[in-house]
Amino acid sequence: MHFGMVIGMSIAVRLRDDLKIAMKSKDELKKSVIRLALAGLKNAELEKGAPLSESEEVDVMARQAKMRRESIEEYEKAGRFDAADVERKEMEIIMSYLPRQLSEDELRQIISETIAQTGAEEPRDIGKVMGAVMPKLRGRADGKLVNSMVREMLDAQGGEE
Repeated sequence: MHFGMVIGMSIAVRLRDDLKIAMKSKDELKKSVIRLALAGLKNAELEKGAPLSESEEVDVMARQAKMRRESIEEYEKAGRFDAADVERKEMEIIMSYLPRQLSEDELRQIISETIAQTGAEEPRDIGKVMGAVMPKLRGRADGKLVNSMVREMLDAQGGEE
Protein backbone atom coordinates (compact mmCIF):
# COMPACT_ATOMS: atom_id res chain seq x y z
CA MET A 1 0.00 0.00 0.00
CA HIS A 2 1.30 3.40 -0.97
CA PHE A 3 1.13 6.37 1.35
CA GLY A 4 1.13 9.64 -0.59
CA MET A 5 2.63 10.18 -4.01
CA VAL A 6 5.95 8.62 -4.79
CA ILE A 7 7.98 11.44 -6.31
CA GLY A 8 9.05 10.85 -9.89
CA MET A 9 7.05 7.66 -10.34
CA SER A 10 4.02 7.87 -12.57
CA ILE A 11 0.69 6.55 -11.35
CA ALA A 12 0.65 4.04 -14.23
CA VAL A 13 4.03 2.61 -13.17
CA ARG A 14 2.87 2.34 -9.54
CA LEU A 15 -0.36 0.66 -10.68
CA ARG A 16 1.53 -1.90 -12.78
CA ASP A 17 3.89 -2.66 -9.88
CA ASP A 18 0.96 -3.02 -7.48
CA LEU A 19 -0.94 -5.19 -9.98
CA LYS A 20 1.90 -7.73 -9.85
CA ILE A 21 1.76 -7.71 -6.05
CA ALA A 22 -2.05 -8.06 -6.04
CA MET A 23 -1.82 -10.99 -8.47
CA LYS A 24 0.77 -12.76 -6.33
CA SER A 25 -1.26 -12.22 -3.15
CA LYS A 26 -4.51 -13.15 -4.94
CA ASP A 27 -6.17 -9.88 -3.88
CA GLU A 28 -9.07 -10.02 -6.36
CA LEU A 29 -10.62 -6.65 -5.44
CA LYS A 30 -7.36 -4.74 -5.72
CA LYS A 31 -6.47 -6.60 -8.92
CA SER A 32 -9.76 -5.67 -10.60
CA VAL A 33 -9.66 -2.02 -9.43
CA ILE A 34 -6.07 -1.62 -10.65
CA ARG A 35 -6.93 -3.17 -14.03
CA LEU A 36 -9.85 -0.75 -14.43
CA ALA A 37 -7.62 2.18 -13.43
CA LEU A 38 -4.94 1.14 -15.92
CA ALA A 39 -7.59 0.82 -18.65
CA GLY A 40 -8.85 4.32 -17.79
CA LEU A 41 -5.32 5.72 -18.08
CA LYS A 42 -4.74 3.86 -21.36
CA ASN A 43 -8.04 5.17 -22.81
CA ALA A 44 -7.15 8.74 -21.82
CA GLU A 45 -3.73 8.30 -23.42
CA LEU A 46 -5.26 6.97 -26.66
CA GLU A 47 -7.75 9.84 -26.68
CA LYS A 48 -4.93 12.36 -26.25
CA GLY A 49 -2.70 10.57 -28.76
CA ALA A 50 0.33 11.01 -26.51
CA PRO A 51 1.60 9.90 -23.09
CA LEU A 52 -0.20 11.49 -20.15
CA SER A 53 1.49 14.02 -17.90
CA GLU A 54 1.50 13.40 -14.16
CA SER A 55 -1.32 15.93 -13.66
CA GLU A 56 -3.38 14.27 -16.42
CA GLU A 57 -2.92 10.91 -14.68
CA VAL A 58 -4.15 12.53 -11.45
CA ASP A 59 -7.19 13.89 -13.33
CA VAL A 60 -8.07 10.42 -14.67
CA MET A 61 -7.73 8.83 -11.23
CA ALA A 62 -9.74 11.65 -9.61
CA ARG A 63 -12.56 11.02 -12.14
CA GLN A 64 -12.50 7.32 -11.24
CA ALA A 65 -12.74 8.17 -7.54
CA LYS A 66 -15.60 10.58 -8.27
CA MET A 67 -17.53 7.89 -10.17
CA ARG A 68 -17.25 5.60 -7.16
CA ARG A 69 -18.27 8.39 -4.77
CA GLU A 70 -21.41 8.95 -6.89
CA SER A 71 -22.12 5.20 -7.00
CA ILE A 72 -21.84 5.01 -3.20
CA GLU A 73 -24.45 7.79 -2.87
CA GLU A 74 -26.81 6.05 -5.33
CA TYR A 75 -26.44 2.65 -3.67
CA GLU A 76 -27.05 4.14 -0.23
CA LYS A 77 -30.18 5.97 -1.47
CA ALA A 78 -31.43 2.62 -2.80
CA GLY A 79 -30.63 0.90 0.52
CA ARG A 80 -27.97 -1.30 -1.12
CA PHE A 81 -25.34 -0.89 1.59
CA ASP A 82 -23.46 -4.07 0.59
CA ALA A 83 -22.81 -2.62 -2.89
CA ALA A 84 -21.95 0.78 -1.38
CA ASP A 85 -19.33 -0.92 0.84
CA VAL A 86 -17.70 -2.56 -2.18
CA GLU A 87 -17.60 0.80 -4.00
CA ARG A 88 -16.14 2.41 -0.86
CA LYS A 89 -13.32 -0.18 -0.77
CA GLU A 90 -12.66 0.40 -4.47
CA MET A 91 -12.59 4.17 -3.92
CA GLU A 92 -10.05 3.76 -1.09
CA ILE A 93 -7.76 1.85 -3.45
CA ILE A 94 -8.07 4.57 -6.11
CA MET A 95 -7.53 7.32 -3.53
CA SER A 96 -4.25 5.72 -2.46
CA TYR A 97 -2.82 6.75 -5.86
CA LEU A 98 -3.94 10.37 -5.59
CA PRO A 99 -2.13 13.17 -3.78
CA ARG A 100 -3.00 13.62 -0.09
CA GLN A 101 -6.49 15.07 0.24
CA LEU A 102 -6.64 18.56 1.74
CA SER A 103 -8.30 19.13 5.10
CA GLU A 104 -11.34 21.42 5.36
CA ASP A 105 -9.14 24.08 7.00
CA GLU A 106 -6.64 23.93 4.12
CA LEU A 107 -9.53 24.12 1.64
CA ARG A 108 -11.08 27.12 3.41
CA GLN A 109 -7.72 28.92 3.27
CA ILE A 110 -7.26 28.27 -0.48
CA ILE A 111 -10.90 29.17 -1.24
CA SER A 112 -10.65 32.35 0.85
CA GLU A 113 -7.49 33.43 -1.02
CA THR A 114 -9.16 32.64 -4.35
CA ILE A 115 -12.28 34.64 -3.44
CA ALA A 116 -10.01 37.60 -2.64
CA GLN A 117 -8.00 37.15 -5.88
CA THR A 118 -11.11 36.95 -8.07
CA GLY A 119 -12.90 39.82 -6.32
CA ALA A 120 -15.96 37.60 -5.83
CA GLU A 121 -18.48 39.17 -3.50
CA GLU A 122 -21.74 37.27 -3.75
CA PRO A 123 -23.18 33.81 -4.42
CA ARG A 124 -23.63 34.50 -8.14
CA ASP A 125 -19.80 34.75 -8.42
CA ILE A 126 -19.49 31.03 -7.66
CA GLY A 127 -18.53 30.15 -11.26
CA LYS A 128 -15.69 32.66 -11.23
CA VAL A 129 -14.32 31.24 -7.96
CA MET A 130 -14.75 27.58 -8.96
CA GLY A 131 -12.98 28.20 -12.29
CA ALA A 132 -10.01 29.68 -10.46
CA VAL A 133 -9.87 27.34 -7.46
CA MET A 134 -10.30 23.88 -9.04
CA PRO A 135 -7.00 23.91 -10.99
CA LYS A 136 -5.20 24.68 -7.69
CA LEU A 137 -6.78 21.65 -6.01
CA ARG A 138 -6.15 19.12 -8.82
CA GLY A 139 -6.97 15.68 -7.39
CA ARG A 140 -6.66 16.85 -3.78
CA ALA A 141 -10.32 17.65 -3.05
CA ASP A 142 -13.79 16.54 -4.09
CA GLY A 143 -15.39 19.12 -6.40
CA LYS A 144 -18.80 18.75 -4.75
CA LEU A 145 -17.31 19.57 -1.33
CA VAL A 146 -15.38 22.53 -2.76
CA ASN A 147 -18.53 23.83 -4.47
CA SER A 148 -20.57 23.71 -1.24
CA MET A 149 -17.75 25.41 0.70
CA VAL A 150 -17.41 28.17 -1.91
CA ARG A 151 -21.19 28.68 -1.88
CA GLU A 152 -21.24 28.81 1.94
CA MET A 153 -18.35 31.31 2.07
CA LEU A 154 -19.87 33.54 -0.61
CA ASP A 155 -23.27 33.41 1.14
CA ALA A 156 -21.62 34.53 4.40
CA GLN A 157 -19.71 37.27 2.59
CA GLY A 158 -22.78 38.48 0.70
CA GLY A 159 -24.76 38.69 3.93
CA GLU A 160 -22.22 40.96 5.64
CA GLU A 161 -22.91 44.03 3.48
